[in-house]
Amino acid sequence: MAVALNIGNRAITSEELLPLLAGYQMLPRFVQELLIDQAIADIDCTPEEASEAIELFLKQNQITGEEECQAWLGHYGMTREQLNDLATREVRIDKFKQHTWGAKLESYFLSRKNQLDKVIYSLIRTQDVGIAQEIYFRILEGEQSFAELARTYSQGPEAQTDGLIGPVELSVPHPTLAQLLTLSQPGQLSPPTRVGEWLVLVRLEKFMPAQLDDAMRRRLLDECFSTWLQDQIKQMHPLNPLLSSRPVVSTAP
Repeated sequence: MAVALNIGNRAITSEELLPLLAGYQMLPRFVQELLIDQAIADIDCTPEEASEAIELFLKQNQITGEEECQAWLGHYGMTREQLNDLATREVRIDKFKQHTWGAKLESYFLSRKNQLDKVIYSLIRTQDVGIAQEIYFRILEGEQSFAELARTYSQGPEAQTDGLIGPVELSVPHPTLAQLLTLSQPGQLSPPTRVGEWLVLVRLEKFMPAQLDDAMRRRLLDECFSTWLQDQIKQMHPLNPLLSSRPVVSTAP
């Protein structure tokens, strides 16, 4: 058997590498990075992009001179070419994302918009039907404020914030609660509604529609990339059952 690595007094053969990667839970990440490299193999940076990326990489790793660079390369067992490839990798990944999903981003955004819209709302939760009804009518009649009643009666952490929650995306609350908020107008109080073990009273305070701005574009491109990568890894399942059971580690900063 050919020796691939000598570590301490142990000679590791090429046949041992795969089981060792699996045993140290490094195999899914290793496969993930190989799949990414295959995807971006034909994507190049401009000289300006490469120069800027390499300069930033050296700065982030506190490499200020040739001696420090050689020491860093020696520590990681890398060549200068590998360092340059590593430094420009994120740029090439970003180009791959844009090339693959950029033209589809608007339709993807529209399909996700209902989950991406944000709301600020007030919430009171209780397990007592009588208290829920009493609170509801007190608020309707203007006898007490929502904030005061939330502090006194709500049995969740929102009691500490006068019942106020948000802004949060509509994908965050319980689906029943999210549906209530979607159908509400700002200032509208919903009657006591069963959500799991709780009876909740909810009032929409503010609706904040999602916008396809630069930050949202970056987020959605990252989502598309992550979904694609997970699918690629799942396709490896027949070769190694370990690969489909590990979470994908995002390469996005």
